[in-house]
Amino acid sequence: MKTHILVIEDETQIARVLKMELEYEGYQVTVEHTGKAGLETALQTETDLILLDVMLPELSGMEVLRRFRRENTVTPVILLTARNSTFDKVSGLDHGANDYVTKPFEIEELLARIRACLRNRPNGEKSQLIVEDLIINKESREVKRDGKPIALTPKEYDFLVYLVMNKNKVVTRENIILNVWGYEYEGETNVIDVFIRHLRKKVDEGFSVPLITTVRGIGFTIKEKTDEDLDEN
Repeated sequence: MKTHILVIEDETQIARVLKMELEYEGYQVTVEHTGKAGLETALQTETDLILLDVMLPELSGMEVLRRFRRENTVTPVILLTARNSTFDKVSGLDHGANDYVTKPFEIEELLARIRACLRNRPNGEKSQLIVEDLIINKESREVKRDGKPIALTPKEYDFLVYLVMNKNKVVTRENIILNVWGYEYEGETNVIDVFIRHLRKKVDEGFSVPLITTVRGIGFTIKEKTDEDLDEN
């Protein structure tokens, strides 16, 4: 699976260049342009690293960082700041940032800092992915639901991990092909339907609540049940 980087940057030109450069390096990239949207995505999406601008609309980068660190203390965060004062740098580090880069910056330096942060992650970082009673151990590649082991082929496993890492979000067929099969894939997109059928048979069949949902005309999602969903049932 590709390393997923979340970019929270309100300057559209900088965000566009960052996305292009990071994708060229092989990363999966999500971009948000406001502090509020960035925080929501950071909390709801499995992310390997966050690039966070300090000056953001709706919610400042420092406030995003402060709130994010209340829920997640391990995902690396690199601050992007136009402020070069020692106070701002120290403040960012004290709030839980792993590093900072001052604008304007050379992309080579930023890429090096990203690689360093990813290397320095705790070994146990995100070794488990959990949705409801489904547990995926990324180190052993074991999958269990309600304590029962589920045998998956390597590609079925990659497909399921991608869905779970994007839980509560609808992923399109195009994104699935790109992130599970890769750029080199030249086959038919109906391969997704075949794999979805296999995954549903293995992951959902025999359980009272299905996890995998088709969003007609768009793609697929694995959604955690909310209190409202439980009340409706």
